[in-house]
Amino acid sequence: MINYLALLARRISIAFSTIPDFTDLLVAVMLVLIYTTIALNVGFRSRFLTIDVQTSKPTIAGVLIGCLLSPGLTEELFFRVLILPHPEENASGLVLWFWGCASLALFVVYHPLNGLTFYPEGRSTFMNPVFLLLAAILGVACSIAYLQSGSIWPAVAIHWLGVTVWLLLLGGYRRLYG
Repeated sequence: MINYLALLARRISIAFSTIPDFTDLLVAVMLVLIYTTIALNVGFRSRFLTIDVQTSKPTIAGVLIGCLLSPGLTEELFFRVLILPHPEENASGLVLWFWGCASLALFVVYHPLNGLTFYPEGRSTFMNPVFLLLAAILGVACSIAYLQSGSIWPAVAIHWLGVTVWLLLLGGYRRLYG
């Protein structure tokens, strides 16, 4: 148990202290572009996404700051840093696939569970199949960014950007808050 706690503490320390290099940033930008292409196509075709721009300065500030903390930092810490082997651990491809699939499954299942327990206002959104598909694709992008860089920061940036754009520009705020 002590070794496991030490491993998790090391993962957290390395993930937060590793500064992404230029290649890591290019990979993150490519992941954002790929995710954006898929999400906009799926979201608009299914009518899950709509153009709905939030203009209230307090709302914008609250979303920008709030989404950095949660889901940005909290979900990336749990679903990527604590679950996925850090690149320095030199895990085999099979181990990476296993933990990547486990992390992704937990990430997707977490959303409906959150809607059923802690955030009932979001229940219908968090159980929407299109939302869950987009969350799964976002989870894959964040996992790739983390495994590529060994840093939490590209995954946090991708997650933060995806959620804030959805909330502030694409109807997410109205879906969750009416």
